[in-house]
Order: sequence, then C-alpha cells, then structure tokens
Amino acid sequence: MVNTKGSGFLWAGFEGRDSSEVDLGFTPGGLVLFSRNLDADPWSGPERCHALISDLKRRWGSALPLPVAVDQEGGVVSRLRCWTGETPSLRTLWLGGGAAACERWGRLWGQGLRLLGFNVDFAPVADLHDGHAGTGLGDRMASDRPEEAALAAGAFLFGLEGAGVRGCLKHFPGLGGTLVDSHKALPELRDPERIARNLLPFRMLAHPDRLVMVAHLRLPGTGDRPASLHPGTVAANPWGIRGRWITDDLEMGGCSDWSWEERVRGCLEAGHQALVVCQTPAGIQACAEAAARMPEALAAPAARRFETLRRSLGPAAPGRFDRQAWDSWLETIRQEARRS
Repeated sequence: MVNTKGSGFLWAGFEGRDSSEVDLGFTPGGLVLFSRNLDADPWSGPERCHALISDLKRRWGSALPLPVAVDQEGGVVSRLRCWTGETPSLRTLWLGGGAAACERWGRLWGQGLRLLGFNVDFAPVADLHDGHAGTGLGDRMASDRPEEAALAAGAFLFGLEGAGVRGCLKHFPGLGGTLVDSHKALPELRDPERIARNLLPFRMLAHPDRLVMVAHLRLPGTGDRPASLHPGTVAANPWGIRGRWITDDLEMGGCSDWSWEERVRGCLEAGHQALVVCQTPAGIQACAEAAARMPEALAAPAARRFETLRRSLGPAAPGRFDRQAWDSWLETIRQEARRS
C-alpha cells in the first residue's frame, strides 16, 4: 500500500474493466480511461463502462467531483473506436467543413462521453500541422496556420463543453515543427520564430479556467529539462498565458531520463494542478511513491490546486445508463462519419 500523502494531485490510469478489479493502493485526484478499460462488446461494453465510472466516482468522488478523463479526439486517437468505428480527425473536419464541422463533432463527442459518465476529454490538439512523419501528431493537428488551428480547436471546445464535458488544450507550448514523438523521446525546438508561432493558438484560447496540457518538449529557456518539468514554462511562463496546467503522461519517453523523484518535484515546482500518470502499474506506483516523499511545502499547494480544478467541474450526469439515448447517439455518430 502506497502512503497516500501527496496522491491527491495524481491523475492516474489503472487496470481493469470493473471496479472490483481496480486497486491503485492510493486515493487518486482523478482517473484516465484507455481502450484497455473498455469492453468492446457493442451491447454490454458501454453500460459496463458507465458502471465502472459510476462506481469509481462513488469510491473516490464523494467529497469532491472526481475528474474522469479519456483521450477522444476522433481519427487515430479515438478510445471509443471499438463502438463507433472509424471517425474523422480534427484536420479532416477542418478541411472538409471548417469550424462548423469541428463544433458539431465536439458536441457529439461531448454527448456520448457524458452518457458514459466522463466529465473531461483530453482534447483538442492545438498544435500546428507540419507534415512531419513519425511524431505521433499528423492529422490530429488541424492547420499550419495559427488562426485556423485556433478556430478549429476553439470550435471543438465550444461544442464539447456545451455538451457538459470539460476539454483540454494540448500540447502547450506547441509541438509543431518537432521531429520526434514525445511518447518515445524528448523533442526539441530552438527557432524563436517557430516557438512564437506555435504559441499563438494557446494565446487565443487559453484562460485561467481552461485545462492546458503541457508537452515534454525542450526549448531554449528550459535548459536540459522538458517544458513540463520547468518552472519557467508552466505557471511562471514568460508569455503571460494562464490556465489550469496539467502534465502530459509522465511515463512518456520525453521525460524518462529523469527519475520519478525528479519528475514529480519538477512538476510541482512548475505549478501544475495535476500530474498525469497512466500507462503501467509499475509507473503509476513509482509516481505515487515519489509523490508521497515530496515535502509538504510542495505537495499541499499542489493538492489545493487540484481541489480547485475538481470544484470547477460541472454537475454529474444522470445516474443510470440511458440505453435509448446511447443507441440514438451511436447511430448519429455513424451517419456523420459516413458523411465526413
């Protein structure tokens, strides 16, 4: 059992498709679901997901709303693909239907996620499209023009949040122009003009109450560290951009050269509201153990920051799974996907 001191600022993944299988060993501040947590059966799967989320909200969200997130962008990053089939990426939406299509799909995803019990979607991507292969981004990025990227991401957010699910801008301060996948290694940008250009969508869309995910990305001002672990890039960033800062997954290759102690301490010193760790039981456990060793002067403010984020979440969705509404939504998704 992990010492639970400090775990309140961890936004954690987990193993299991039923709540009886979920045993993190600590009390998380939030949860992230992946395809591994979803039963692909088209009939039983959605209701099983709803039951899982409802049970975990009762377990860990009785005092404060429990953030339960998923990465649902459409296109290549679509955790709901097992039920919806293939759906369009943000770039496909932007090129085919502009802001109206992005808003429509943001709203559709928000409606479906809310029916399942999610209250946060780690989407949309606000990075600038660059055509570089092998970065893990591709058509997740709407446009190479900052104004268009902001319009596409902003419209998606408007639809998503209008349906009652909180969105999240990513990947601040912008991965456009990088050459390696931050899931595997640490990308780097040195060109000041490129960095300034990447920042523009975040300047246009970020605000103090908006979730903003910070990338593992080395910049001239971060020394040998990624931006995610650097205090001068997050809450104290020189660009005056404000948001509810959260890390990209701390198990990614872009920050793996640092010990868990260094990762957690760096994130807390940077001013994140939550630390996302979500891939393997060993990594999640190691992060929780490092968090428990943090001094109170770092851990307590971080826990309070995450508490303010949790209080900002909207009211919970209805308690029972609505099969009729789900089936109707699924049919709409499939019809819209055929048109896209």
